[in-house]
Amino acid sequence: MVVVHVVVSVSWLALMFCLLTLATTALATNDADTLRTAYRAMGMLGDALIIPLSLLTLVSGVVLALGTLWGLFRYYWVSTKFWLTLAATVASIFALTARLHDAVDAVARHPVGPISAMDLGFIRYNMVIVPAVALLLYLANVILSVFKPWGRRSTARSAGGQ
Repeated sequence: MVVVHVVVSVSWLALMFCLLTLATTALATNDADTLRTAYRAMGMLGDALIIPLSLLTLVSGVVLALGTLWGLFRYYWVSTKFWLTLAATVASIFALTARLHDAVDAVARHPVGPISAMDLGFIRYNMVIVPAVALLLYLANVILSVFKPWGRRSTARSAGGQ
């Protein structure tokens, strides 16, 4: 289970790096075909990977927590990782995929022509902001996993917490 959790967690982190790279490329370019290609690639990656990677990361983390002495609510760092992962999973499945679909739909409506004709509005910035925020959440989880700060919660609360 540790191997599954590490592989899917690192894959989720790598997916955000890929999405952020494509989004930054789309934001920085003046070439409409580059922008269209970047958004289409982001849509394909998101549709194929966001739901399985986020859910597998969440489920494997919960299984690991419950199956080890760390517990799910015995240590502050584990609890914090759980809540961050739950929030990131919900945000990825609903907010990020919706933003990806907005971008893909916008470029599909304008298969030719310059970027200025696409009427993208805030989409170009959203496509950078959303994966950047997600990446920060995942990096926070990595830091928590490595440094394990804050120690153990009081035994009165943790006894009923698992």
